[in-house]
Amino acid sequence: MKPMKPLLITLTIFSMCSGCTHSNNSFDNDLAFLQKHDSVIVLKSGSSMVIVSPKYQAKVFTSTADGSTSFGWINYKAFDGAPDLHMNAYGGENRLWLGPEGGKFSLFFPKDAKMEFANWKTPAPFDTDPWTVSYKSDSAATLQKKMELVNYAGSTFKLTVDRTIYILGRSRIDSMLGLQENTGVAAVGYQTENILTNTGAAPWDSITGMPCIWILDMFNPSDHTTIVIPYNADPKPATTNYFGEIAADRIKYENSVLFFKADGKSRGKLGIHPGAAKNIAGSYDAIARVLTLTLFDVDNTAKYLNQEWNTTKEPFSGDAVNAYNDGPLATGGQLGPFYELESVSPPAFLKPGESMAHHHSVFHFTGDEKGLNEIAVKILGVSLEQIKNKF
Repeated sequence: MKPMKPLLITLTIFSMCSGCTHSNNSFDNDLAFLQKHDSVIVLKSGSSMVIVSPKYQAKVFTSTADGSTSFGWINYKAFDGAPDLHMNAYGGENRLWLGPEGGKFSLFFPKDAKMEFANWKTPAPFDTDPWTVSYKSDSAATLQKKMELVNYAGSTFKLTVDRTIYILGRSRIDSMLGLQENTGVAAVGYQTENILTNTGAAPWDSITGMPCIWILDMFNPSDHTTIVIPYNADPKPATTNYFGEIAADRIKYENSVLFFKADGKSRGKLGIHPGAAKNIAGSYDAIARVLTLTLFDVDNTAKYLNQEWNTTKEPFSGDAVNAYNDGPLATGGQLGPFYELESVSPPAFLKPGESMAHHHSVFHFTGDEKGLNEIAVKILGVSLEQIKNKF
């Protein structure tokens, strides 16, 4: 199947283990490691490259702007041994899940089971199953997975996901972001188009429940990495207690911008409410001088699915944008360390044969800090000095 050209590229822009290893930030090493486990697809544009994996659920495992630095987090240990019973955290800087994780329509808990870790299981189609390549070229790849899932309410969903990854040339990146050409800054960018189709015989509604498209980006943390999320003016724009309340010294708000410390040392997750959500999130690693941006579709008027591990909260009261910082678990050990930027689609109220799409793009910039600062100010609305001095 030839990839569908987006009518609009929207500037709507865990295996449990102790001491898990992660990407060593060398693209050549990451590529050689992945090629031992899968016939990966390498998309190229100039010196920038993106690694896509058919065997590992159509993940974008990592990318590079210049062929040297690898931007994605890869959990080398997860590739060895028997599959984990709950989740296989292979890593990957852009992966697709379907939600909701918790709530009355959860896809991760059996019907009527208590929502606790012992009963939590990531569905195999986006945890361990391989996907089928339906198209590939030097600059794009389309992968497909047919699924049958059962949710917490006992509803069965037959569906297909078609996922296309496009690597973007530098002129296209600059055009999308409204940037001026800057040879002092190297860049890599790609867009994912994720299409969910109801292939069953029944509509998905507020009684049966329904899935949503959920895109998660896993990156390498550092002591000087900060997540930056602009939002629409709102006195309380975020849910900050997914895994217990985030400590006050790790999250700050200033002029409708949220800052979240991403050092991989304290586990916490937050979400931006649909009305407050903008179509952009980012981060800056002041040690490696890497500015990361994610751009995605957002519907400020829609209700999103609740993903929290409880059945008491209204099922359509969820968040549209999420961020996660990994850290030690209460039981010992750690998933990563890594941090995540995430976007979610609205609920898929689909009749048989209907489809919905969710676009999510990732950009990495590295090089001269003056050039990086210009991009941060234009896109995120804050300077690198503001970001670096926040924590």
